[in-house]
Amino acid sequence: STRFLPSVAFVNSSSLSNIVSVGVSSTTTRTPSSSSSSTTTRRNMSSSTDKQTLISCPTLSLRDGTSHPAIGFGTYKVGFIPASASAAVEGTTTDEQLRTAAECVRDALDVGYRFLECAEFYGNEAEVGKAIKESGVKREELFLCSKVWTTTIEKGDAAVRERLEKTLADLGTDYIDLYLIHWPVPGKHVDAYKTLEQLQKEGKIRNIGVSNYAVEDYKELLDAGITSKPAVNQIEINPFLYRKNTINYFESEGVVMQSYRSLRDGKAMDHPTLKKIGESHGKSPAQVLGRWCVQHGFVYMPKSVKVERMMENAQVFDFELSEKEMEQLDGLTTPEAFAAFEALYRKCVNRDTSKDGTMDGVKMDITID
Repeated sequence: STRFLPSVAFVNSSSLSNIVSVGVSSTTTRTPSSSSSSTTTRRNMSSSTDKQTLISCPTLSLRDGTSHPAIGFGTYKVGFIPASASAAVEGTTTDEQLRTAAECVRDALDVGYRFLECAEFYGNEAEVGKAIKESGVKREELFLCSKVWTTTIEKGDAAVRERLEKTLADLGTDYIDLYLIHWPVPGKHVDAYKTLEQLQKEGKIRNIGVSNYAVEDYKELLDAGITSKPAVNQIEINPFLYRKNTINYFESEGVVMQSYRSLRDGKAMDHPTLKKIGESHGKSPAQVLGRWCVQHGFVYMPKSVKVERMMENAQVFDFELSEKEMEQLDGLTTPEAFAAFEALYRKCVNRDTSKDGTMDGVKMDITID
């Protein structure tokens, strides 16, 4: 059988119990569906071996035993820039705007990605759904994640329910594998989470999670008497923002950590540590960042609008970083990075709500590291 990962692939012992299929491909294999006629006419974007490796990627086990792919394709700013995103505010144009989300997601599915990370805020779920339909990939082969945005969270139960129905319609499915609270909106996120619990009981959501939650936000949920603990917390994780104490706490609670900005938006590719480690393995800085992520046991969610980068970003299962290399990467987070995170958290929990720009209800003392 084909080995996708070194036998000692994940060095974070607290995450090790969640990892499934770290050895050989026969453990957890997703069988690709036959492509539609439109897909078969597309150019061959990756070798069959690379594609099968990605389709059959390692998985992490969620609370209920659900297998969560260890790598996914992020769709933020793919084909659409949200109005309050920094790029929109600055009036800049990026490659993401030059191609539609449908085109990019079709490419990602063709390359072999089967976990798609979506959100209400991203503004492109209908395009993602179009790509899924045109790809010919069967629904049961996909793992679909979405997030409910702050404005909807603030409006309450009916709005959250309505938004989920819109997401399901846009993605062309009758259930979502994982649905997250995007930000812990003060005074509102607990009720929104309880709505998700009801929607889970109704079968429209398979797993519930959170995003951008500090330890204190999670404890607020527990104190409110929730009945289903979050399966996932999606936060920024990379060597330049490695909040080890926060991560260790959530993992001790059985929460799987999803990493956004895994590649730091491409802003660290010239860092000498990344370049040196990459050169020693014949790998790019992006692949070093991705490998660091999966080797720690975090869900790795790269994004790109370029096919060659989609392929490059996924090639992280055929090498292993040494303990020394992992320690070097672990040590790249500075005090300034923690301070910047804290400022961003305070800004974003009320983002786009009626309290945008204020500190109304914002927790001023959270675990930042």
